Amino acid sequence: MASPPTRAPGITNKFAALLLVAVMVVGSLLMWIGAPLFWLWLGSQLQSGSSPSFGPYLLILVGVVVSMIVLGKLLSSLDRLYGRVTHTNASVRVRMPWHRSMRGERGSGRQTRVVDIVMVVSVSGALLLFGAWFFLLAGSSLPK
Repeated sequence: MASPPTRAPGITNKFAALLLVAVMVVGSLLMWIGAPLFWLWLGSQLQSGSSPSFGPYLLILVGVVVSMIVLGKLLSSLDRLYGRVTHTNASVRVRMPWHRSMRGERGSGRQTRVVDIVMVVSVSGALLLFGAWFFLLAGSSLPK
């Protein structure tokens, strides 16, 4: 009887952790770019004529807020799952500048989690893409 093939310990967990981080990145990009664009597109499809009505604006506002809450809860769940997969509390030691005291205290009351880093990077990327679109592709011009 042949024994089952052996795998290096932790390979599956590392792959699952990497996959979860990738899903968190996609989810955060959907949160900041995909959901607002979807609701703007849907509101534009519901608007008829050139006179604006209140309904599509309200739909966009409620839709964006609800989408961001749902995606935020999903990202939080993925972060907890990451902690279970890696057998950690999913915290990494990165000291954000806004968490530092001007008095030079060493201890921070809150540890930075993986989802915090993913969100900061995705928001920075979204702002960078928005700036590139606005200044390069939207036909706007810089003041002279």
